[in-house]
Amino acid sequence: MKKNRYVCASAASLIAGTILFCISISQTAFAQSAFPNKPIRLVVPFPAGGATDNIARPLQNELLSVAKWNVVIDNKPGAGGNIGAEVVAKSPPDGYTWLMASVGTHGINLPLYTQGGGKLPFDPIKDFTPITLAAELPNVIVLNVEFAAKNNINTVNDLIRFAKANPGKLNMASSGNGTSTHMAGELFKSMTKTFMTHLPYKGSPPAVTDLMAGNVDLMFDNLPSCINYIRAGRLKALAVTSLKRSPAFPDLPTVAEAANLPGYEATAWFGIVGPAGMPQDIVNKESAELIKAINSPAVREKYIAMGAEPVGNTPAQFSAYIKNEIAKWTKVVKDSGAKVD
Repeated sequence: MKKNRYVCASAASLIAGTILFCISISQTAFAQSAFPNKPIRLVVPFPAGGATDNIARPLQNELLSVAKWNVVIDNKPGAGGNIGAEVVAKSPPDGYTWLMASVGTHGINLPLYTQGGGKLPFDPIKDFTPITLAAELPNVIVLNVEFAAKNNINTVNDLIRFAKANPGKLNMASSGNGTSTHMAGELFKSMTKTFMTHLPYKGSPPAVTDLMAGNVDLMFDNLPSCINYIRAGRLKALAVTSLKRSPAFPDLPTVAEAANLPGYEATAWFGIVGPAGMPQDIVNKESAELIKAINSPAVREKYIAMGAEPVGNTPAQFSAYIKNEIAKWTKVVKDSGAKVD
């Protein structure tokens, strides 16, 4: 009788264990299939209204509309994007924190901030998980309208002549140290043997505001940040910094062709990364949804209208892209002698 009770107890224990195991498996599967089950924080390391923010907003809207993913944008500007990037690098790798990375945070800043023994508060390779590249876009040389008219600057060659005749008198704004708007100007200075005083801002919006007010003379701005001001005649555009002309302004030459500077190229890009150590299944799911959003008609239309080219690639492709960008900009920083101002 005791033996039977023992067998029954053992059987009951086995059944209970099996039930608990099945429940555990079911809960795990549900958690994975239900991801995300809370809002995703997208850190934009520049102010609202700038190119980085403008690339993020259509993605936020599309993910909510189609995938029903609630993405909350958190603007954390400063230090050329390094402040926001550091926040994400130190966040839990659970898939609920993204960074809108850029050519600055994941291409330029490493060589720029570490030359001469400096230190970056994160490693753009080791501290992040690439998810997908969202868009690429050119910068554009824009001048204060009154300044351009007063000094008869209507072409890139006019700008070069003025800069050489007035060394140090041109004030060049940027959206921050290490941004593509900064390095586009540094590369231009290096290749044309000119000097302009660099004035870094905490993002494009305040820099463009000062440019239109006449407090600074020119800027190599991301096209989405200033495209409406160019169209409204509030900024004077001279050329784009890409190797090809922009479909948004087909009559605007490239810097390379306008000033006979073969090889001049200083474009910008933006992509989604998370902290290092994210589970691969979550990375794959997020990448797939983001690529669908980037290639949706709604997002493509908005990107193209602001002069950006939609991309959307795999995590592996984006990882290789970032490594190539760091190598490219390391050479540019070294050759141009660029420094943090």
